[in-house]
Amino acid sequence: MFRLSKFIDEIIDPQPLGKVRVPPGPVVIWNLIRRCNLNCKHCYSISTDKDFPGELSTSEIFKVMDDLKSFGVPVLILSGGEPLLRPDIFEISKRAKDMGFYVGLSTNGTLIDEEMIKKIASIGYDYVGISIDGIKETHDKFRRHEGAFDASMNGIRLCVNEGIKVGIRFTMTQDNIHELDGLMKLMDDEGIDKFYLSHLNYAGRGNHNRKDDAVHSITRDAMEKLFTHCMESRISAKNNGSKKEFVTGNNDADGPFLLKWVEKNYPESASHITELLKRWGGNASGVNVANIDNTGHVHPDTMWWHYDLGSVHDRPFSEIWADTSDPLMAGLKQSPRPVGGRCGKCDYLEICNGNTRTRAHQISGSFWDEDPGCYLIDGEIGVSGDNQRLEVVPFSKSNNRHRNTKTG
Repeated sequence: MFRLSKFIDEIIDPQPLGKVRVPPGPVVIWNLIRRCNLNCKHCYSISTDKDFPGELSTSEIFKVMDDLKSFGVPVLILSGGEPLLRPDIFEISKRAKDMGFYVGLSTNGTLIDEEMIKKIASIGYDYVGISIDGIKETHDKFRRHEGAFDASMNGIRLCVNEGIKVGIRFTMTQDNIHELDGLMKLMDDEGIDKFYLSHLNYAGRGNHNRKDDAVHSITRDAMEKLFTHCMESRISAKNNGSKKEFVTGNNDADGPFLLKWVEKNYPESASHITELLKRWGGNASGVNVANIDNTGHVHPDTMWWHYDLGSVHDRPFSEIWADTSDPLMAGLKQSPRPVGGRCGKCDYLEICNGNTRTRAHQISGSFWDEDPGCYLIDGEIGVSGDNQRLEVVPFSKSNNRHRNTKTG
Protein backbone atom coordinates (compact mmCIF):
# COMPACT_ATOMS: atom_id res chain seq x y z
CA MET A 1 0.00 0.00 0.00
CA PHE A 2 1.24 3.46 -0.92
CA ARG A 3 0.31 6.01 1.75
CA LEU A 4 0.18 9.07 -0.47
CA SER A 5 -0.95 11.44 2.29
CA LYS A 6 2.22 10.87 4.32
CA PHE A 7 4.44 11.81 1.38
CA ILE A 8 2.36 14.89 0.60
CA ASP A 9 2.63 15.95 4.24
CA GLU A 10 6.42 15.72 3.93
CA ILE A 11 6.31 18.11 0.99
CA ILE A 12 4.18 20.59 2.94
CA ASP A 13 6.07 20.26 6.22
CA PRO A 14 9.20 18.09 5.95
CA GLN A 15 10.35 16.35 9.12
CA PRO A 16 13.83 15.08 10.04
CA LEU A 17 14.44 11.48 9.02
CA GLY A 18 14.29 9.11 11.97
CA LYS A 19 15.35 5.51 12.26
CA VAL A 20 14.13 3.10 9.61
CA ARG A 21 11.12 1.27 11.05
CA VAL A 22 10.99 -2.47 10.46
CA PRO A 23 7.49 -3.95 10.91
CA PRO A 24 7.39 -6.71 13.56
CA GLY A 25 5.43 -8.97 11.23
CA PRO A 26 3.29 -8.86 8.11
CA VAL A 27 -0.11 -7.27 7.81
CA VAL A 28 -2.50 -10.19 7.34
CA ILE A 29 -5.51 -9.80 5.06
CA TRP A 30 -7.80 -12.65 6.06
CA ASN A 31 -10.63 -13.79 3.81
CA LEU A 32 -12.78 -15.34 6.50
CA ILE A 33 -15.58 -16.30 4.12
CA ARG A 34 -15.94 -16.61 0.37
CA ARG A 35 -19.70 -16.19 0.20
CA CYS A 36 -20.88 -12.78 -0.93
CA ASN A 37 -24.26 -11.22 -1.59
CA LEU A 38 -22.86 -9.50 -4.70
CA ASN A 39 -21.13 -10.74 -7.87
CA CYS A 40 -18.60 -8.02 -8.59
CA LYS A 41 -16.89 -7.72 -11.94
CA HIS A 42 -13.33 -7.47 -10.57
CA CYS A 43 -13.54 -9.82 -7.56
CA TYR A 44 -10.16 -11.50 -6.92
CA SER A 45 -11.72 -14.31 -4.85
CA ILE A 46 -14.45 -15.05 -7.45
CA SER A 47 -17.04 -15.03 -4.68
CA THR A 48 -20.75 -15.60 -5.15
CA ASP A 49 -23.86 -16.03 -3.03
CA LYS A 50 -23.42 -19.66 -1.96
CA ASP A 51 -21.65 -21.51 0.83
CA PHE A 52 -18.15 -22.79 0.11
CA PRO A 53 -16.91 -26.01 1.76
CA GLY A 54 -13.91 -26.34 4.04
CA GLU A 55 -13.90 -22.89 5.62
CA LEU A 56 -12.11 -22.46 8.93
CA SER A 57 -14.22 -22.86 12.07
CA THR A 58 -14.27 -20.31 14.88
CA SER A 59 -11.96 -22.42 17.04
CA GLU A 60 -9.54 -22.92 14.14
CA ILE A 61 -9.47 -19.18 13.52
CA PHE A 62 -8.73 -18.51 17.18
CA LYS A 63 -5.83 -20.97 17.09
CA VAL A 64 -4.37 -19.24 14.03
CA MET A 65 -4.82 -15.84 15.71
CA ASP A 66 -2.72 -17.03 18.65
CA ASP A 67 0.08 -17.98 16.26
CA LEU A 68 -0.20 -14.68 14.40
CA LYS A 69 0.08 -12.72 17.62
CA SER A 70 3.15 -14.62 18.81
CA PHE A 71 4.71 -14.12 15.34
CA GLY A 72 4.41 -10.35 15.65
CA VAL A 73 1.57 -9.71 13.22
CA PRO A 74 0.32 -6.17 14.04
CA VAL A 75 -2.70 -5.84 11.76
CA LEU A 76 -5.63 -8.03 10.74
CA ILE A 77 -7.85 -6.96 7.87
CA LEU A 78 -10.99 -9.11 8.01
CA SER A 79 -12.38 -9.61 4.54
CA GLY A 80 -14.35 -11.98 2.31
CA GLY A 81 -16.45 -12.52 0.19
CA GLU A 82 -18.59 -10.45 2.47
CA PRO A 83 -17.33 -10.88 6.06
CA LEU A 84 -20.60 -9.66 7.57
CA LEU A 85 -22.21 -12.87 6.29
CA ARG A 86 -20.13 -14.91 8.76
CA PRO A 87 -22.29 -15.57 11.86
CA ASP A 88 -19.23 -15.37 14.11
CA ILE A 89 -17.69 -12.23 12.58
CA PHE A 90 -18.19 -10.13 15.69
CA GLU A 91 -16.92 -12.88 17.99
CA ILE A 92 -13.78 -13.10 15.87
CA SER A 93 -13.45 -9.32 15.70
CA LYS A 94 -13.85 -8.84 19.45
CA ARG A 95 -11.19 -11.43 20.20
CA ALA A 96 -8.83 -9.79 17.72
CA LYS A 97 -9.33 -6.41 19.38
CA ASP A 98 -8.90 -7.90 22.84
CA MET A 99 -5.61 -9.44 21.70
CA GLY A 100 -4.31 -6.02 20.67
CA PHE A 101 -4.41 -6.30 16.89
CA TYR A 102 -5.20 -3.29 14.74
CA VAL A 103 -8.43 -4.60 13.19
CA GLY A 104 -9.92 -3.47 9.91
CA LEU A 105 -13.15 -4.61 8.28
CA SER A 106 -13.31 -4.81 4.49
CA THR A 107 -16.93 -4.93 3.32
CA ASN A 108 -19.17 -3.97 0.43
CA GLY A 109 -21.32 -2.10 2.95
CA THR A 110 -24.70 -3.22 1.63
CA LEU A 111 -25.57 -5.18 4.78
CA ILE A 112 -24.91 -2.30 7.17
CA ASP A 113 -28.27 -1.15 8.49
CA GLU A 114 -29.46 0.37 11.77
CA GLU A 115 -29.14 -2.95 13.59
CA MET A 116 -25.80 -3.95 12.05
CA ILE A 117 -24.14 -0.60 12.76
CA LYS A 118 -24.68 -1.04 16.48
CA LYS A 119 -22.75 -4.31 16.40
CA ILE A 120 -19.99 -2.77 14.30
CA ALA A 121 -19.71 0.19 16.65
CA SER A 122 -19.53 -2.08 19.70
CA ILE A 123 -16.38 -3.79 18.34
CA GLY A 124 -14.38 -0.62 17.91
CA TYR A 125 -12.87 -1.45 14.52
CA ASP A 126 -9.86 0.70 13.77
CA TYR A 127 -11.07 1.13 10.20
CA VAL A 128 -13.97 0.09 7.98
CA GLY A 129 -13.31 0.07 4.23
CA ILE A 130 -16.32 0.05 1.89
CA SER A 131 -15.99 -0.59 -1.84
CA ILE A 132 -17.40 2.07 -4.14
CA ASP A 133 -16.69 1.81 -7.88
CA GLY A 134 -18.44 4.89 -9.16
CA ILE A 135 -21.54 7.02 -8.72
CA LYS A 136 -24.90 5.25 -8.73
CA GLU A 137 -25.33 3.44 -12.08
CA THR A 138 -21.60 2.86 -12.57
CA HIS A 139 -21.24 1.26 -9.16
CA ASP A 140 -24.34 -0.88 -9.62
CA LYS A 141 -23.02 -2.07 -12.98
CA PHE A 142 -19.69 -3.09 -11.47
CA ARG A 143 -21.40 -4.79 -8.54
CA ARG A 144 -23.99 -6.39 -10.83
CA HIS A 145 -26.74 -5.45 -8.42
CA GLU A 146 -29.28 -2.64 -8.77
CA GLY A 147 -29.43 -0.56 -5.60
CA ALA A 148 -25.94 -1.57 -4.41
CA PHE A 149 -24.71 2.04 -4.46
CA ASP A 150 -27.54 3.35 -2.31
CA ALA A 151 -27.13 0.48 0.15
CA SER A 152 -23.36 0.97 0.41
CA MET A 153 -23.70 4.72 0.85
CA ASN A 154 -26.22 4.14 3.61
CA GLY A 155 -23.64 1.94 5.32
CA ILE A 156 -20.99 4.63 4.94
CA ARG A 157 -23.27 7.31 6.40
CA LEU A 158 -24.13 5.10 9.36
CA CYS A 159 -20.41 4.62 10.03
CA VAL A 160 -19.79 8.38 9.80
CA ASN A 161 -22.67 9.06 12.20
CA GLU A 162 -21.20 6.59 14.71
CA GLY A 163 -17.77 8.22 14.50
CA ILE A 164 -16.21 5.11 12.95
CA LYS A 165 -13.22 5.73 10.68
CA VAL A 166 -14.53 4.78 7.23
CA GLY A 167 -13.08 4.87 3.75
CA ILE A 168 -13.99 4.44 0.11
CA ARG A 169 -12.17 1.65 -1.76
CA PHE A 170 -12.16 2.35 -5.51
CA THR A 171 -10.80 -0.08 -8.14
CA MET A 172 -9.86 1.94 -11.21
CA THR A 173 -10.55 0.66 -14.75
CA GLN A 174 -11.29 2.28 -18.11
CA ASP A 175 -14.99 1.85 -17.38
CA ASN A 176 -15.07 3.95 -14.23
CA ILE A 177 -12.07 6.30 -14.32
CA HIS A 178 -14.42 9.11 -15.35
CA GLU A 179 -15.95 8.85 -11.87
CA LEU A 180 -12.77 9.81 -10.00
CA ASP A 181 -13.65 13.49 -9.65
CA GLY A 182 -17.13 12.65 -8.47
CA LEU A 183 -15.88 10.18 -5.89
CA MET A 184 -13.38 12.64 -4.43
CA LYS A 185 -16.17 15.20 -4.18
CA LEU A 186 -18.38 12.54 -2.58
CA MET A 187 -15.65 11.94 -0.02
CA ASP A 188 -15.63 15.62 0.92
CA ASP A 189 -19.41 16.03 0.90
CA GLU A 190 -20.08 12.95 3.04
CA GLY A 191 -17.29 13.48 5.58
CA ILE A 192 -15.53 10.24 4.61
CA ASP A 193 -12.12 9.78 6.22
CA LYS A 194 -10.14 7.86 3.63
CA PHE A 195 -9.87 7.27 -0.10
CA TYR A 196 -8.14 4.13 -1.38
CA LEU A 197 -7.50 3.88 -5.11
CA SER A 198 -6.68 0.34 -6.21
CA HIS A 199 -5.22 -0.27 -9.64
CA LEU A 200 -6.78 -3.30 -11.32
CA ASN A 201 -4.70 -6.40 -10.65
CA TYR A 202 -4.86 -9.51 -12.80
CA ALA A 203 -6.40 -11.95 -10.34
CA GLY A 204 -9.75 -13.71 -10.08
CA ARG A 205 -12.40 -11.91 -12.13
CA GLY A 206 -9.92 -9.02 -12.32
CA ASN A 207 -7.75 -11.28 -14.48
CA HIS A 208 -10.63 -12.13 -16.80
CA ASN A 209 -11.43 -8.42 -17.10
CA ARG A 210 -7.89 -7.13 -17.52
CA LYS A 211 -8.79 -5.87 -21.02
CA ASP A 212 -10.63 -3.14 -19.09
CA ASP A 213 -7.50 -2.04 -17.21
CA ALA A 214 -7.02 1.71 -17.52
CA VAL A 215 -4.49 2.41 -20.25
CA HIS A 216 -1.25 3.96 -19.12
CA SER A 217 -1.93 7.52 -20.26
CA ILE A 218 -5.28 7.52 -18.47
CA THR A 219 -3.62 6.13 -15.35
CA ARG A 220 -1.03 8.92 -15.41
CA ASP A 221 -3.73 11.57 -15.67
CA ALA A 222 -5.69 9.98 -12.83
CA MET A 223 -2.67 9.78 -10.54
CA GLU A 224 -1.70 13.40 -11.16
CA LYS A 225 -5.28 14.37 -10.37
CA LEU A 226 -5.14 12.35 -7.14
CA PHE A 227 -1.78 13.89 -6.15
CA THR A 228 -3.14 17.40 -6.69
CA HIS A 229 -6.37 16.70 -4.82
CA CYS A 230 -4.47 15.18 -1.91
CA MET A 231 -2.16 18.21 -1.75
CA GLU A 232 -5.12 20.62 -1.72
CA SER A 233 -6.92 18.55 0.89
CA ARG A 234 -3.93 18.33 3.23
CA ILE A 235 -3.21 22.05 2.93
CA SER A 236 -6.86 22.76 3.71
CA ALA A 237 -6.67 20.43 6.70
CA LYS A 238 -4.06 22.66 8.31
CA ASN A 239 -6.79 25.26 8.59
CA ASN A 240 -9.82 23.16 9.54
CA GLY A 241 -8.11 20.26 11.34
CA SER A 242 -9.88 17.55 9.33
CA LYS A 243 -7.22 15.45 7.63
CA LYS A 244 -8.43 13.02 5.01
CA GLU A 245 -6.19 10.12 4.01
CA PHE A 246 -5.32 9.09 0.46
CA VAL A 247 -3.69 5.77 -0.34
CA THR A 248 -3.19 3.65 -3.45
CA GLY A 249 -2.53 -0.01 -4.00
CA ASN A 250 -1.63 -2.73 -6.52
CA ASN A 251 0.76 -0.60 -8.55
CA ASP A 252 4.00 0.38 -6.86
CA ALA A 253 4.97 2.49 -9.86
CA ASP A 254 2.92 5.11 -7.99
CA GLY A 255 6.06 5.81 -5.92
CA PRO A 256 8.40 6.68 -8.80
CA PHE A 257 5.58 8.54 -10.56
CA LEU A 258 5.02 10.68 -7.45
CA LEU A 259 8.74 11.47 -7.44
CA LYS A 260 8.51 12.64 -11.06
CA TRP A 261 5.56 14.83 -10.07
CA VAL A 262 7.51 16.25 -7.12
CA GLU A 263 10.56 16.96 -9.28
CA LYS A 264 8.35 18.95 -11.64
CA ASN A 265 6.19 20.81 -9.13
CA TYR A 266 8.20 20.87 -5.86
CA PRO A 267 11.85 20.36 -6.88
CA GLU A 268 13.12 21.59 -3.52
CA SER A 269 11.47 18.52 -1.92
CA ALA A 270 12.74 15.93 -4.40
CA SER A 271 15.77 14.78 -2.39
CA HIS A 272 13.76 14.38 0.81
CA ILE A 273 10.94 12.48 -0.93
CA THR A 274 13.45 10.24 -2.70
CA GLU A 275 14.87 9.11 0.64
CA LEU A 276 11.40 8.55 2.08
CA LEU A 277 10.39 6.49 -0.96
CA LYS A 278 13.49 4.32 -0.58
CA ARG A 279 12.52 3.71 3.05
CA TRP A 280 9.01 2.77 1.93
CA GLY A 281 10.57 0.20 -0.37
CA GLY A 282 7.71 -0.56 -2.74
CA ASN A 283 5.96 -3.89 -3.13
CA ALA A 284 5.84 -5.87 0.12
CA SER A 285 4.01 -9.03 -0.98
CA GLY A 286 5.52 -12.08 0.69
CA VAL A 287 7.36 -9.89 3.19
CA ASN A 288 5.17 -7.38 5.02
CA VAL A 289 1.82 -8.30 3.44
CA ALA A 290 0.23 -11.75 3.73
CA ASN A 291 -3.06 -13.42 2.96
CA ILE A 292 -4.97 -16.32 4.49
CA ASP A 293 -7.93 -17.51 2.46
CA ASN A 294 -11.24 -18.88 3.70
CA THR A 295 -9.99 -22.50 3.81
CA GLY A 296 -6.74 -21.67 5.60
CA HIS A 297 -4.36 -21.59 2.67
CA VAL A 298 -1.61 -18.96 2.85
CA HIS A 299 -0.69 -16.71 -0.09
CA PRO A 300 1.90 -13.94 -0.62
CA ASP A 301 -1.00 -11.47 -0.84
CA THR A 302 -4.66 -11.48 -1.82
CA MET A 303 -3.89 -11.49 -5.55
CA TRP A 304 -1.99 -14.81 -5.37
CA TRP A 305 -4.93 -17.15 -4.72
CA HIS A 306 -3.75 -19.31 -7.62
CA TYR A 307 -0.51 -19.98 -5.71
CA ASP A 308 -0.57 -21.94 -2.47
CA LEU A 309 2.24 -21.62 0.08
CA GLY A 310 0.70 -24.13 2.46
CA SER A 311 -2.24 -24.57 4.81
CA VAL A 312 -2.61 -23.63 8.46
CA HIS A 313 -4.20 -27.07 8.85
CA ASP A 314 -0.78 -28.60 8.24
CA ARG A 315 1.68 -26.02 9.59
CA PRO A 316 1.43 -22.80 11.61
CA PHE A 317 1.32 -19.60 9.59
CA SER A 318 4.61 -18.56 11.20
CA GLU A 319 6.39 -21.59 9.74
CA ILE A 320 4.85 -21.19 6.31
CA TRP A 321 5.75 -17.51 6.13
CA ALA A 322 9.39 -18.03 7.09
CA ASP A 323 9.92 -20.89 4.61
CA THR A 324 12.04 -19.74 1.66
CA SER A 325 12.34 -23.17 0.08
CA ASP A 326 9.39 -22.05 -2.03
CA PRO A 327 10.78 -20.38 -5.20
CA LEU A 328 8.27 -17.55 -5.20
CA MET A 329 8.82 -16.68 -1.53
CA ALA A 330 12.58 -16.91 -2.00
CA GLY A 331 12.44 -14.32 -4.75
CA LEU A 332 9.94 -12.05 -3.00
CA LYS A 333 12.11 -11.90 0.11
CA GLN A 334 15.30 -11.35 -1.92
CA SER A 335 16.67 -7.81 -2.16
CA PRO A 336 16.87 -6.69 -4.85
CA ARG A 337 14.22 -8.97 -6.27
CA PRO A 338 15.29 -11.06 -9.27
CA VAL A 339 13.21 -9.16 -11.80
CA GLY A 340 13.96 -8.84 -15.51
CA GLY A 341 12.94 -6.76 -18.48
CA ARG A 342 12.22 -3.09 -17.79
CA CYS A 343 11.87 -3.76 -14.08
CA GLY A 344 15.36 -5.22 -13.76
CA LYS A 345 16.97 -2.23 -15.47
CA CYS A 346 14.79 0.47 -13.92
CA ASP A 347 16.46 3.33 -12.03
CA TYR A 348 13.74 3.06 -9.39
CA LEU A 349 13.89 -0.64 -8.50
CA GLU A 350 15.00 0.35 -4.99
CA ILE A 351 11.80 2.38 -4.62
CA CYS A 352 9.26 0.19 -6.42
CA ASN A 353 10.78 -3.27 -5.69
CA GLY A 354 9.67 -4.68 -9.02
CA ASN A 355 6.02 -3.73 -8.64
CA THR A 356 3.28 -6.37 -8.69
CA ARG A 357 4.51 -9.85 -9.57
CA THR A 358 0.98 -11.14 -10.10
CA ARG A 359 0.52 -9.15 -13.30
CA ALA A 360 3.86 -10.35 -14.66
CA HIS A 361 2.97 -13.95 -13.86
CA GLN A 362 -0.51 -13.79 -15.35
CA ILE A 363 0.81 -12.37 -18.61
CA SER A 364 4.09 -14.25 -19.10
CA GLY A 365 3.89 -17.30 -16.82
CA SER A 366 7.05 -16.07 -15.06
CA PHE A 367 7.25 -14.56 -11.60
CA TRP A 368 10.10 -12.26 -12.59
CA ASP A 369 9.27 -10.74 -15.98
CA GLU A 370 8.57 -7.02 -16.10
CA ASP A 371 5.25 -5.82 -14.71
CA PRO A 372 3.05 -4.81 -17.67
CA GLY A 373 1.13 -2.48 -15.36
CA CYS A 374 4.02 -0.02 -14.99
CA TYR A 375 2.83 3.21 -16.57
CA LEU A 376 6.13 5.12 -16.63
CA ILE A 377 7.84 5.35 -20.02
CA ASP A 378 11.34 4.02 -20.69
CA GLY A 379 12.98 7.43 -20.71
CA GLU A 380 11.60 8.26 -17.26
CA ILE A 381 13.13 5.17 -15.66
CA GLY A 382 16.46 5.04 -17.48
CA VAL A 383 15.68 1.95 -19.51
CA SER A 384 17.05 1.13 -22.97
CA GLY A 385 18.07 -2.12 -24.66
CA ASP A 386 17.76 -5.66 -23.34
CA ASN A 387 18.16 -6.77 -19.76
CA GLN A 388 19.02 -10.20 -18.39
CA ARG A 389 17.04 -11.67 -15.50
CA LEU A 390 18.77 -12.13 -12.19
CA GLU A 391 18.80 -15.52 -10.48
CA VAL A 392 16.51 -16.40 -7.59
CA VAL A 393 18.54 -17.24 -4.47
CA PRO A 394 17.85 -19.74 -3.01
CA PHE A 395 15.85 -21.93 -5.38
CA SER A 396 14.30 -25.34 -4.76
CA LYS A 397 12.91 -27.34 -7.66
CA SER A 398 11.62 -29.96 -5.25
CA ASN A 399 8.89 -27.70 -3.92
CA ASN A 400 5.55 -28.61 -5.49
CA ARG A 401 3.02 -27.00 -3.18
CA HIS A 402 2.02 -24.39 -5.73
CA ARG A 403 -1.14 -24.83 -7.77
CA ASN A 404 0.14 -23.06 -10.83
CA THR A 405 1.82 -24.98 -13.65
CA LYS A 406 4.38 -22.37 -14.71
CA THR A 407 6.67 -21.10 -11.99
CA GLY A 408 8.80 -18.64 -13.92
